[in-house]
Amino acid sequence: MLNRLVCAALIGVALAIPLPAVAQAPAAKDAPKEMTVGQSAARQRQKTCGAQWRTLSVSEKATQGPKWPQYFSKCVKKLKEQKA
Repeated sequence: MLNRLVCAALIGVALAIPLPAVAQAPAAKDAPKEMTVGQSAARQRQKTCGAQWRTLSVSEKATQGPKWPQYFSKCVKKLKEQKA
């Protein structure tokens, strides 16, 4: 009998203690962020320069910039000048 009373008391105490709230992921993480105008323009320049880079032959790449970063830098400058 005493054993049942102790068990009942422990269960009552356990139920009285509030459980921590379960952390929920914010809904904003599910929705994709919209790009700013500058980010969209940079993405478009990267796609344009990348397409041009893929069409160049090995000898043309050597004259315009042997590696992608050098070519991309020159290409972006050229595209910005054309836009202005």
